[in-house]
Amino acid sequence: MPVHDWTRVDAGTFHGFHTAWMTHLSEALNAGRLPEGYYALPEQHGGRLIADVLTLHASPPGPQPLPRPVAGGLAVAEVPPKAQYRRTASAARARQRTLTIRHVTGHRVVALVEIVSPANKDRPRHVEDFVTKVVGALGQGVHVTLVDLLPPGPHDPQGMDGAVWRALDDAEPAYQLPAGTPLTVASYVADTPVEAYAEHLAIGRPLPEMPLFLMPDYYIYLPLEETYEAAFRGMPEVWREVLAAPPG
Repeated sequence: MPVHDWTRVDAGTFHGFHTAWMTHLSEALNAGRLPEGYYALPEQHGGRLIADVLTLHASPPGPQPLPRPVAGGLAVAEVPPKAQYRRTASAARARQRTLTIRHVTGHRVVALVEIVSPANKDRPRHVEDFVTKVVGALGQGVHVTLVDLLPPGPHDPQGMDGAVWRALDDAEPAYQLPAGTPLTVASYVADTPVEAYAEHLAIGRPLPEMPLFLMPDYYIYLPLEETYEAAFRGMPEVWREVLAAPPG
């Protein structure tokens, strides 16, 4: 299904879709997409408090390494993730629903899936809070997949991935979105240094497969396309018609 133009509807309508998409993603991951020992759960984490939240829900200091999955995922060395772009940082440095991936060992948080909402972009403080949340998670060793299907605005002129990457790597030349592809899906690896795999797309294109990292060298593919379609089917018909109407 092609990605829709979500600027056609208000923030409340997008929030309803956002919530449904998180639910379908969680169901798909828990239905066998995740390796044994991992589970997905929609949760709420505040932007500036993410480091405290993750510390609270992580294992005690000096946790033992998680057991390596025996099946259900892909090793980076054997099957490199498919993505248009791969970046490596030179140096790493409003509440909304987040999909959290945990491991049963201490119920440790290992990854987050963040779907950007209009409220994340509506003022500079909210952009800063979102960036703080992502960078804080990576600093705690938590991998992040970011889905930004909203065009850049005055407070995120290069999209949310651009805002995050500037915070991660201020030594890199100015980040620029490729022309004609203002939407971004990016997977960040909580390693030293941080790595990112990114795909840029436009309204009307299908969602790409994107890796969700469970370890720096181990990942699964997120079922973004099928769960997006399932969430869209559940929307009220009046809004589906608005979003599906031809441009102009």
